[in-house]
Amino acid sequence: MNNLFFSRFTPKEPKFFPLLKGIVDVMKSASELMLEFVEKGNHANAADYYKMIKDEERKGDTLSNKIFDELNATFITPFDREDIHNLATKMDDVTDYINSAAKKYFLYNPNEMPAAAREMVGLIIEATVQIENAVNELDVLKKSRKRISEYCQKLHLIENRADDVYDHFLIELFENQKDGIELIKLKEIMFELEKAVDTTEGVGKIIKTIIVKYA
Repeated sequence: MNNLFFSRFTPKEPKFFPLLKGIVDVMKSASELMLEFVEKGNHANAADYYKMIKDEERKGDTLSNKIFDELNATFITPFDREDIHNLATKMDDVTDYINSAAKKYFLYNPNEMPAAAREMVGLIIEATVQIENAVNELDVLKKSRKRISEYCQKLHLIENRADDVYDHFLIELFENQKDGIELIKLKEIMFELEKAVDTTEGVGKIIKTIIVKYA
C-alpha cells in the first residue's frame, strides 16, 4: 500500500517541516546579502560578501543532506518522499544560483552593476517571502490549500516580471555596452540571478503538486 494510505492512520513525523523552514531561512539570508552586495559591493569588500553568501549556501547543503538522511530513516513521512526530496532540492537550488551570481560578481569584478541587478534581486526576495508563506502552512495543508495556492500563483507572476526585467536588461546591454568584456561579465551575472527567480517558480510547482495529492 502506498504512503498516502498509511498516512491516514499513522502519526506523521513533523521533523521535516522545521528542516524545510531552515532552507527557506537560508534562501532569505542569501538573497538579502546578495542585495547588499549589488548595492554596496566594490573591489575591497567583494570577497567578504561572497564568503558570507557561500556560508549560507553551505548551510543549505547541510539542511538538504539532513532531509535526505531523515527520508531514509523515517517510515511514515507527511508527504511522498519524492515530493519532500524535490522540494528541498529545488529550494536549495535557489540559493545555489544566488551563490553562483555572487561568485561571478566577485571573480569578474565588473565596473558597475546595472539597476536591473538590484531589481532582479528584489524579485528573488519577493519570491522567497511567498515560499516562506507556503512552507509555513504545509503542516496544515488541508486548512490552507487556498492560501498556499495563492502564494504559488504569486511566484508565477514574479517569474514573469523577472523575464521582463531580464529581456529589457539584454536590450539595453547590447545597445549601450561598448566594452565586450564588460558585456559578458554582466550578462553572466544577470543570467544566474534570473535563473534563481525561475527556480522559485519551480518551487511553487512542486508545492502545487503536493496540494493536488494531499489537500
